[in-house]
Amino acid sequence: MTEIAASDFRHAQRHIRLDTILRLRWLAVLGQLAAIFIVAQGLEFNVEIIPCVSIIALSAALNLALQTAANPMQRLEPMQAAGLLALNIVELAGLLFFTGGLQNPFSFLFLAPVLISATALPARFTFGLGLLAVACASLLFFFHFPLPWDSDDPLVLPPVYLVGVWLSIALAIGVTSLYSFQVTEEARKLADALAATELVLTREQHLTQLDGLAAAAAHELGTPLATIFLISRELEKTVKDPSFAADLKTLREQTQRCRDILSKITQLSSTGAPFDRMKMSELIEEVVAPHRDFGVEIKVRIAVAAAAEPVGSRNPAILYGIGNIVENAVDFARTTVEVNAWWNKDTIELVISDDGPGIPPDILNRIGEPYLSRRRTQDDGGGGRRGLGLGVFIARTLLERTGAKVSFTNRTFPEHGAVVQITWPRQRFEAIETHEETIG
Repeated sequence: MTEIAASDFRHAQRHIRLDTILRLRWLAVLGQLAAIFIVAQGLEFNVEIIPCVSIIALSAALNLALQTAANPMQRLEPMQAAGLLALNIVELAGLLFFTGGLQNPFSFLFLAPVLISATALPARFTFGLGLLAVACASLLFFFHFPLPWDSDDPLVLPPVYLVGVWLSIALAIGVTSLYSFQVTEEARKLADALAATELVLTREQHLTQLDGLAAAAAHELGTPLATIFLISRELEKTVKDPSFAADLKTLREQTQRCRDILSKITQLSSTGAPFDRMKMSELIEEVVAPHRDFGVEIKVRIAVAAAAEPVGSRNPAILYGIGNIVENAVDFARTTVEVNAWWNKDTIELVISDDGPGIPPDILNRIGEPYLSRRRTQDDGGGGRRGLGLGVFIARTLLERTGAKVSFTNRTFPEHGAVVQITWPRQRFEAIETHEETIG
C-alpha cells in the first residue's frame, strides 16, 4: 500500500494576506467616519469630534503607508498579522473612550479582530488578542467620556448593566472565538485529508496504468527491433568469417528474445487485459498477500453462494481501501485476522476482523475522521509506530466513492477485536471503472 509521509500533510503555517487586513481596516475607517457624522450631524449629539477624527486619520495614514511600502498581496507572518489586529483593538478602544465606553453599543466590535484571528492565526495569538480586548473593555468600564446623548435628557445606565455588558463582551470573545477556531481547524483537517486521499488515489492510478504504458512502449520498440532482427539474419547468411558469424547469431537470438518479451507485454494492454477484471476471491487474495509474513495468521473465508461469483474492475480505490483496513487489522491483531466474503445477486459483503484490543469506545463513533489515531507506541510494544490517522479516513473515502457502505464495530463480549464491514450493491461493484467512476 502507498505510504504518506507525516510531513506532507501537517498543517502549514497560517498566513493572512496584507490586502485582506487592509480591506478590513479601510472598511472600519469608513464605518467609523459614517458613525461620527450621523451622531454629530444627524442626531445632533455632542461628540468629541477632533480626538475621534484624529484616531481615524492615524488609522487611514497607516493604511496608506502599508499599501505604499509593501505589496498588498504578500502574506503576513502570524506575528505581523496579530500586531495589526491588536492595533485595530487599541484604535477601537480609543474611539470608545471618547464616545461613552461600554455604554456605546459599538463596544461589541471588540469581537471582530479576535474572530479574524481565530479563523486564520495560531491559537496563542488568538488568546493574546482576546486578553487584550478584555483588558481594553475593563479599562473602558472605569475610564471614558460620557456617551453622546441629548443634554436635556441624559442617559444614565446603572453599574450592574455595565457589568453585564462587560461580561457579555468577555463571554462572546471567548465562546465565539473558540467555536470559530474549532470549526476552522476541522475544515483544515478535512481539506488536508482529502488532499491526501487524492494523492493516494493518483499514485494508485499510476500503478494501474503502467501496463498500458508498457504496451505502448512495446508497440513503439517493435519496429526497430524487427529491423535489427532482419538485418542481423541477412548479415549472418552473407558473412563467412566464423567469429563474426557467431556474434551475428548471438545478436539475432537476443533480438528475437527482446521481441518475445515485448510480445508478452503487449498482451497486458490497459484495455481488455487479463487482470483488468478480477473475481472477488482474486481481489481479496491480491490485497491479503503482502500482509501474510508479519507473524499474524490471515484466514480468508469465501461463503458458498447460489449466485455466481462477482467480477469487478481492478480498481485502485478498492485495492487501496481494503488493503489499508487489512493492514490496520494486522497491526493491531494478536494472532489472527479474518477476512470473510459473502454475496448474492444484489449485494456483496466483505467483513474484516481481528483479535486485537478493538476500537476504543470514545472514538468508535468518530472512526474514519481525519487525524484520529491510536496506534501503538514504544511504551506498549508497538515499536514506535504512530499514524497520522489519515489511513482509515482515506480508505473509507475511497471505498465510499465506489458505492460501498463502510461500518466499524467491535466484536461482542467476551470476544475482543475490531470488525469492519464493507457492503456494495452488486450492480455498482461490477460496473465500476478504474478511473472515471472513482474520481467522478
